[in-house]
Amino acid sequence: MLQEILIAGFGGQGVLSTGQLMAYAGMIEGKQVAWIPSYGPEMRGGTANCGITISDEPISSPLVTEPTTLIVMNRPSLDKFEKAVVPGGLILINSSLVEQKVKREDVKAIEIPANKIAEELGNVRVANNVILGALIELTGIVTVEAVVESLKKVLPARRHNMIPVNQLALESGIKLAKELK
Repeated sequence: MLQEILIAGFGGQGVLSTGQLMAYAGMIEGKQVAWIPSYGPEMRGGTANCGITISDEPISSPLVTEPTTLIVMNRPSLDKFEKAVVPGGLILINSSLVEQKVKREDVKAIEIPANKIAEELGNVRVANNVILGALIELTGIVTVEAVVESLKKVLPARRHNMIPVNQLALESGIKLAKELK
């Protein structure tokens, strides 16, 4: 199983940390992983994206140029990366911030109101993990247990008090994806 995921959005939306969570979770599960971050000069508010490759086999190139899955947290990311997804691929859209529909008919597009769900959980900063939970349910790329364990590595010690709300966000995304299947 080889999955190449591209996550894109504004800086500060957890794009890069979501990629890190997936990479650590893959390593915990003994998979081959690659994670490459990319962000604009502005950091918060600028554009950010990262490519994650998770495989049972050695990875020949860490670059994600033809993702099997695209996660878009904002509209500019959908405009920029929709065409890159392989036919038959998956696009997860943060429908709280992206009203535009996917134009392609050869991919599966799923709208996740990530910001809305995160706000209901009391912290909009966990919207990225709502979508990550949905991805886990839809693809089985990594387990939620491995992602929760990875939170301890990705979040600085002073933010470990955020692990419970991040876990709730993951579970909310999983629940929503089950309903959408």
